[in-house]
Amino acid sequence: MNRLRWIIMLLIGVIIGSCNQPDDDDSITTPYELNIPKGLPSMELFIPADNPMTVEGVALGRKLFYDPLLSGDNTQSCSSCHRQEQGFGDPRQFSQGIDGSIGNRNANALINLGWNQFGLFWDGRAATLQDLVFEPIRNPIEMNTTWPEVEAKLNASDEYLSLFDQAYNADRVDSVLVTKAISQFLRTLISGNSKFDKWYNQQSIQLSESETRGFVLFNGEGADCFHCHGLGGLITDNKFHNNGLDVTFQDGGRYLVTENAADLGKFRTPTLRNIEITAPYMHDGRFFTLEEVIDHYSEHILQSPTLDPLMKLVGNGGAQLTQQEKQDLLAFLKTFTDEEFLSNPDLSDPNP
Repeated sequence: MNRLRWIIMLLIGVIIGSCNQPDDDDSITTPYELNIPKGLPSMELFIPADNPMTVEGVALGRKLFYDPLLSGDNTQSCSSCHRQEQGFGDPRQFSQGIDGSIGNRNANALINLGWNQFGLFWDGRAATLQDLVFEPIRNPIEMNTTWPEVEAKLNASDEYLSLFDQAYNADRVDSVLVTKAISQFLRTLISGNSKFDKWYNQQSIQLSESETRGFVLFNGEGADCFHCHGLGGLITDNKFHNNGLDVTFQDGGRYLVTENAADLGKFRTPTLRNIEITAPYMHDGRFFTLEEVIDHYSEHILQSPTLDPLMKLVGNGGAQLTQQEKQDLLAFLKTFTDEEFLSNPDLSDPNP
């Protein structure tokens, strides 16, 4: 009797498993080869073993990224606040949810996120790309829905059922597969073919005299940018710093994740790639121009208990740049603009 019961339980387990799990034996997906420009590191080590890049997975993730069906009232997609022409950022200081709710941080530009290993969002609360995708859909001031609602809508679509079957050999859609697919697409948002790259990494063009002077300032103690925005490819250290914006903090930043007082007022360093078109700047979008940002680091750095030691010029308020130096630095920052990335049709909305 016990043996019969064991056999029945085993059969039930097999049936349930076959209904919910992808069947590796049936996999016919096509490996997706990322195009990594010279100067950027390999991404191979950052791709999870349970979600390898495939042509079918990237195409599905791209479709989902642009589909408003993932929001509570079918009006807002991921791309509503992450626009390709803005470096997959939002030109508004704070993004607006489906019911008009306003957030309190500027939307991060989605550029080269596949290499991030220190945490995503301004405060690093998402450990992985999948964690990042899980949040906005169920956030009441953003897409304001629930994962069961999203799953129901996707499972009611013959087109999506077919696409998930092709990408993951799954006959039912669940939240994990949705986040896996969008994560695959996010890994393809690679920017590394700017004027700077063509000069620094490819030696195919020259910078202007002003841009060259700006490079010297950027990469030396003159403007002191390179400590957090090193030119190793990503142009960010992806770590958390208090860069002297405030004396007291309305937004605790990284502290809200770690509850460590030493993290008060710290936020993740954003990449400077495409910085020319990803305004407004800082976690709260307080600066609307790059000139304002440069002025901050030149004259307005504020002392506070958690100010980063790298802000060593705080005693003078900052780097004290001349107007010419500011213009040169601005000219160099604009060399990070990657027009190919901003208009790449492979990253645009595939939905009719």
